[in-house]
Amino acid sequence: MVLAGGRRVCAVLVLGQGEHWVTPCGGCRQKIREFAQPDVPILLADENGLRTSLTLQALLPYSFGPEHLESPKP
Repeated sequence: MVLAGGRRVCAVLVLGQGEHWVTPCGGCRQKIREFAQPDVPILLADENGLRTSLTLQALLPYSFGPEHLESPKP
């Protein structure tokens, strides 16, 4: 995404099979967090369609993001 010039995630679709929701792994969650706002929708689907939708904030509460890297202003 970054190599192609992208800097912002607008939504994420995760498609997987199984009885339980398939969500992004921990590494992917952190990468999504670096480029997405807390209200970005994370759509979880299977071969039958959309199973649920939640926000990045709901998926990854108390996360570490780019705003934590900013220097405090005097």
